[in-house]
Amino acid sequence: MKLIVGLGNPGKEYEHTRHNCGFDVLDALATFFNVSFDKKQFKGEFTLTKFLGEDIALLKPLTYMNLSGESVQAFVQFYKIKIEDVIVIYDDLALDVGKIRLRKAGTAGSHNGMDSVINHLSTRDIKRIRIGIGQVPVHQSGADYVLSKFKSDEQPLVKSSIQKAVEAIIHFLKHDFDHAMNYFN
Repeated sequence: MKLIVGLGNPGKEYEHTRHNCGFDVLDALATFFNVSFDKKQFKGEFTLTKFLGEDIALLKPLTYMNLSGESVQAFVQFYKIKIEDVIVIYDDLALDVGKIRLRKAGTAGSHNGMDSVINHLSTRDIKRIRIGIGQVPVHQSGADYVLSKFKSDEQPLVKSSIQKAVEAIIHFLKHDFDHAMNYFN
């Protein structure tokens, strides 16, 4: 089973904010698979589907960003998912809006949600897709920025990066992660 995790915060007030890019990618992926998030367990909401004969799980932790690892760890342990079959999607301040970056491992940088996942799974060897949200403006706090919505001129770029992330995941499922990295980075 492959586990695809999108990081974000639950609740209407956080929908489509910069910090919820992971949720937005999972929503687009659910549309691609023609499924809905119909299960709540493991401190998250999820759905199970099949693609090319393989079981696929889409998980949105509902723990709020900084505790995302609790949900991911519970899901991984219950379904006995190998770490190499987990991929996490989240926002990244270091990338320009509209850009995505695939990596097989690494630190969480300044991302508390990914840091929680790394700590709960006890490894940095976690595949990830980072969605660019741009740098924090000088006049704004980091917390306010990541919880803000994208500006109207950024909307087409965000939609493009979400679509690219979905394509990268499909590429990963059809081939492998190295192939997807070579194609999308």
